[in-house]
Amino acid sequence: MNSTLPPSPEPGAPDPSSAPQFGMPAGAPAPAPQKKKRGKWFIAGGCGCLAIIALAIAGCSAIVATSSGGGEDSSTTTEAAPVAPEEEAPAEEAAPEEAAIDEEVPAEEEAPAEEEAPAEGDVPAEYTSALNSAESYSEMLHMSKQGIFDQLTSEYGDQFSEEAAQYAVDNLEADWNDNALKSAESYSETLHMSKQGIYDQLTSEYGEQFTEEQAQYAIDTIVADWNQNALESAKSYRDTMDMSPEAIRDQLSSEYGDQFTQEEADYAVENLDD
Repeated sequence: MNSTLPPSPEPGAPDPSSAPQFGMPAGAPAPAPQKKKRGKWFIAGGCGCLAIIALAIAGCSAIVATSSGGGEDSSTTTEAAPVAPEEEAPAEEAAPEEAAIDEEVPAEEEAPAEEEAPAEGDVPAEYTSALNSAESYSEMLHMSKQGIFDQLTSEYGDQFSEEAAQYAVDNLEADWNDNALKSAESYSETLHMSKQGIYDQLTSEYGEQFTEEQAQYAIDTIVADWNQNALESAKSYRDTMDMSPEAIRDQLSSEYGDQFTQEEADYAVENLDD
């Protein structure tokens, strides 16, 4: 086993334990003890410095610990701080929404969908065409309101829609009484029809379809020689159908024939040879 005892002094070496505690041998330099005192002072001072340094380090450590603790709080605060930017983020996101709204505004302003639809007062082209045709039938053929409507909508006629035809006859500026009168004059001058025959033709649903009032106005206003009309009709029967005078008389006065009065029929037969 190794001994932990200090080694024995060599023979002749002074025993440290027997060294004098106070004073120094003669001839020894005096300052030696002072240097040792200074050395001890410096060592003590060094230890003090070390102690101060240790205290400083400990203080710093405490400060660091405190700061580190505060740092955790600050870090927490720092981490919490971004909440404000995060809260501001929706505001930034809201900006594009506002931009989107701004972009949508022109779409609402582009409501020319309403401009495409006919504005009030505008008339569809079909309606205008129907009205133009109705004016021609009224001015040239002197047709009745119902007669024009039927002609405009007939599959054998103009084939306008009922709406267009109705618009036409409702907006047509026509004197229906005058149309009835002109039609009556035409029947009298070209076909030599009787007064009653003209009235029936004007009011018939298979004829002109004027109202009874309009037809009555026509035959009451027309200037015609009914005897002369009867005579012209009699001559036509004789020349084209070789009918006898008595057959002609019956045809002229029959309610299923020309409907002249008996006096008008007699006048015609009596004047055939003239």
